[in-house]
Amino acid sequence: MDGLTSLTQAQQIVLDAATPLGCEKVGLLDALGRVLGEDIVAPRDNPPWNNSAMDGFAVRWADIKKEHEITKPAELTIVEDVPAGQVAGKSVGPGEAIRIMTGAPVPAGADTVVRVEFTEPSDTSVRIFQPEPQGANIRPKGEDVREGECIIPKGTQLRPAEIGMLAILAKSFVLVHQRPRVAILSTGDELADLDEKFDENKIVNSNSYGIAAAVQEAGGIPLLLGIARDTPESLKEKISQGLGCDILVLSGGVSMGDYDFTKVVFAELGADMHFWKLAIRPGQPLAFGKIQGKLAFGLPGNPVSSMVTFEQLVRLAVMKMGGCRHLDRPVVEAEFQEKFSKHPDRRHFLRGILEQKNGKLTVRTTGPQGSGILTSMVKANGLIDIPEEVEKINPGDTVRVQVLSKNF
Repeated sequence: MDGLTSLTQAQQIVLDAATPLGCEKVGLLDALGRVLGEDIVAPRDNPPWNNSAMDGFAVRWADIKKEHEITKPAELTIVEDVPAGQVAGKSVGPGEAIRIMTGAPVPAGADTVVRVEFTEPSDTSVRIFQPEPQGANIRPKGEDVREGECIIPKGTQLRPAEIGMLAILAKSFVLVHQRPRVAILSTGDELADLDEKFDENKIVNSNSYGIAAAVQEAGGIPLLLGIARDTPESLKEKISQGLGCDILVLSGGVSMGDYDFTKVVFAELGADMHFWKLAIRPGQPLAFGKIQGKLAFGLPGNPVSSMVTFEQLVRLAVMKMGGCRHLDRPVVEAEFQEKFSKHPDRRHFLRGILEQKNGKLTVRTTGPQGSGILTSMVKANGLIDIPEEVEKINPGDTVRVQVLSKNF
C-alpha cells in the first residue's frame, strides 16, 4: 500500500468500490443530464396515424397518374378542408381531393398528398400541374416509434433529444439515478476562503471551487466543507461532517510533511485504505479508501495536481455512482509538436492544446507544466497521456490525448 500504484490499477480499485446509487422520480425538465433508471417503452405508435408531411391536397394516385403523359393538368373536386389537429369527416372518392395541412391525419381513400405549390386551387376544385409519386408526402403510422418498442434503455444519460422523445411519449416524470453528494474539503493554515479578509501570506482556496465545478460537470452534487486547519482536531471534525455524503474529497495534507495529518486522522476514523501514492505526474501523493462505508479521496494540494487526479479517478466514481455507463473521456491520437523527455517511472499528463491543421490533428503543451500553474489547465482542451515506459517524444510523434473540450 505504501508503494506506487499504477493509474490503471487505481482506476480499477476505485470503480470496484463505487456502486450506482438508487433511483428517484424527477420532473421531465429536471431530467436533463441525469441517467435513466428505467427502460422507456412506447405506449403507442408515433405518429399514431398516417399524416401529411406537407400542406397540400390528399388525393387518389390513380386520379393523377393518368395525367402523367399528357400536358393537361388533373382537375379534382375539393370535398373538405382538414386543418392540423382535426380528422376528415369524409373519404376521398374518385375525382375528389381534400385540402390538408401538415400533420393532419390522411383521409380514408387517399394514398398520396400533392404539395400545394404544385396546384392551383379554387373554392370548389383544384388543378394539379405536377404529379407526385404514389404515397408521396405521407408519414406512415409508426414511422418514428412502434408500440411496445424500447425507445430509450435504462443507463442512458438524457440529452435534449431524449427529453423531446419523453415528451412525445407523455412522460411528465421519469425515473433516474440519484446524484452522488460529494463533500469537498481543503486543508492548510495557509489557505483563506473567498469571503475572508486575508493578508499577503495567505493563498486563496481555489481547489474547493475547481473540484466543486468538476463534481457538477460529472453529475454530482458538491457540498463545500470549507477549510480544515493544520491540526488533527480540525481535520477530524471537518471529515466527520462530510461522512454524511456519498463521497469525501480532500485536497492537501496527503504528503509526508510535519503538518500533513490525513493518514493519522483517517486511521482514527477506521479508514480502510487502498493506496497512498500513484505512479503519475502530476499527482503522486493521492490517497483512496473507505471511511464508514463512504468513498474517501485525498488529492494533492497543488491546484493542477488536484484537477488532474480528479479527472483520472474521482470523476469516474462520481459518474458510476450516478448511474453512467460510459465513463471515459474521448481519446484521440494527435501529432506532437514539441520535444519532451522524462524518467520511465511514472505516467505523465501534460496539459495540451489540440488543433486541426491542414486536415491533421496536432497537439502542443500549454507552456510551463508546473503543478501550481493553473493557467496550464485554463488553456488546455486536452491532457496528453504519456505512458510510464516512454522516455522521449519528438516532434511528429503520435500521442494519445484525453479530450477535455471539443472546441478545436
